[in-house]
Amino acid sequence: MKPAPFDYVAPRSVAEALDTLAEAGGGATLLAGGQTLMPLLALRMSQPFILVDVNKIDGIAGISHTADTTRIAAGTRQAVALADQELKAAQPVFNLALSHVGHHQTRNRGTIGGSVSLGEPAAEMPATAVALGAEIEIHSRERGVRRVKADEFYLGPYMTVLEPDELVTAIHYPRWPANTLTVFREVAQRPGDFALVGLVGAVHVEAGKIARAGLAWFGMGPTPIKARQAEAALLGQAVGDIDAQAIAELAVADTAPFEDHHATAHYRRTVGRRIFARTLSEALTSRQAA
Repeated sequence: MKPAPFDYVAPRSVAEALDTLAEAGGGATLLAGGQTLMPLLALRMSQPFILVDVNKIDGIAGISHTADTTRIAAGTRQAVALADQELKAAQPVFNLALSHVGHHQTRNRGTIGGSVSLGEPAAEMPATAVALGAEIEIHSRERGVRRVKADEFYLGPYMTVLEPDELVTAIHYPRWPANTLTVFREVAQRPGDFALVGLVGAVHVEAGKIARAGLAWFGMGPTPIKARQAEAALLGQAVGDIDAQAIAELAVADTAPFEDHHATAHYRRTVGRRIFARTLSEALTSRQAA
């Protein structure tokens, strides 16, 4: 099937893109990497009046660091981010999660902003943004710039707080201490598939106690889900006293897994409970062994 007819524009600046979005009145769709959009266009599941190709906007791609934050411009290709050694050192959890996104071929075109903005609940990048406490930088012509916390950005499957006239321009990831423990595991039918169950996050230990924890699920509900109860239970605990099974029960209690033809909600809860306990234990053990 061929896409329905549409107009195509390729703005050279954020301002030009925002003008087009504002004037389209909700009839425009953004094209970044296109890894999800192109099949939807071909199947006519998406029929925009105007396709706004943001790939030629100056400054839409790139990675920068400050002492407190890593800013990844929305149009940064996933493959570029994955190969960036400075980013890997600054954000090891992000790097690990990104290595599980799609396939080599799709990462060459897919963008960080596209993945985060799409809001696929079983994808790695939205959950990673939630787990690490990232903020989404959003521009509009009428309201200027706003930054939204990732855990407030997602409303439902493929639903976010983005208005039709808004453009995500960057994601800001806070720096975690250098010796932060990485937490990541996903269960999928095949490598590169969306996860049936996924967990991502970071845990920082100071003086033998958990000083900071950021954990989120993917594939376990209508949005990426922050494991708030587990985070709260971990804070202040001595590493040697942590009951990973008990914390896993709290973590799963925050989820809302669904039933589909891939897995039941019971399966997702059971697997989630097990991978949480195992992954957390492995992370803490690796610290003790280091």
